Amino acid sequence: MGPENDTLISEFLLLGISKEPELQPLIFGIFLSMYLITVLGNLLIILAVSSDSHLHTPMYFFLSNLSLVDICFTSTTIPKMLWNTQTQSKAITFKGCITQMYFFLLFAGLDDFLLAVMAYDRYVAICHPLHYMVIMNPQLCGLLVLVSWITSALHSLLESLMVLQLSFCTDLEIPHFFCELKEVVQLASSETFLNKMVMYFIAVLLGVVPLAGVIYSYSKIVSSIRAIPSAQGKYKAFSICASHLWVVSLFYGTGIGVYLSSAAAQSSHSSAAASVLYTVVTPMLNPFIYSLRNKDIKRALKTFFVMVGTKQTSISR
Repeated sequence: MGPENDTLISEFLLLGISKEPELQPLIFGIFLSMYLITVLGNLLIILAVSSDSHLHTPMYFFLSNLSLVDICFTSTTIPKMLWNTQTQSKAITFKGCITQMYFFLLFAGLDDFLLAVMAYDRYVAICHPLHYMVIMNPQLCGLLVLVSWITSALHSLLESLMVLQLSFCTDLEIPHFFCELKEVVQLASSETFLNKMVMYFIAVLLGVVPLAGVIYSYSKIVSSIRAIPSAQGKYKAFSICASHLWVVSLFYGTGIGVYLSSAAAQSSHSSAAASVLYTVVTPMLNPFIYSLRNKDIKRALKTFFVMVGTKQTSISR
């Protein structure tokens, strides 16, 4: 970022989801509730996996990483939005906006990669059950997560550094509740062709490649399930990947829906409202999908709370 930027811009204005003042208390209450549910639900998943040795498997290792990323993902945008709503302020500093953008892109990319990695894990579990623990060894699991982090970090760093090279003069209102990359680039007074080319190319690359991996994995899974002779065997195999399939459908369904709505929406506020599905609702629902359909998670949580209750009873005595 050149010296010109430092003198011409110090902050952006986040216009939020609605301009109506009477709706602000309702919006604050809804977003606060969803944020608390998201954090609590995903923390419970992490606690369940870490406290039960039976859940120290590749599938639950990836699940706990996904829960951690979802907590960080929502924490990147919602607390600032809640603070602005409560203080009736719309400002976010330029440095704060770039920082928020970086971490938003980082954790959104991690969500994308981890869901693809989890699809591969389910593919190995169902299509190669006898070699599952050999293929999905701790070294490979750690490497897959590490590569996901590095790739996402490099992507978000590239996008953020390119925004830092832009000049901004006037009309710094962002019709969103967070610093969304496309909205920020559109506010630039300098040439943004390269930014847009890189932004759309990476969006397609990071969207299509993991999704293609998910589709390929599940096509093989479906073929393997169909080859199982017994109905009980088919049901057991399908139940292994049912929760993940729901989460994948929710993630990509809302993501594609938000993209299409933003392309067709007459106002940016409509796009901002639609993005709530992707940025808030999906991370909030993931713990419910995994815990409600997973006996191992429910058993681990029950054991954890019984253990906590027993310790508290012993201390009180």
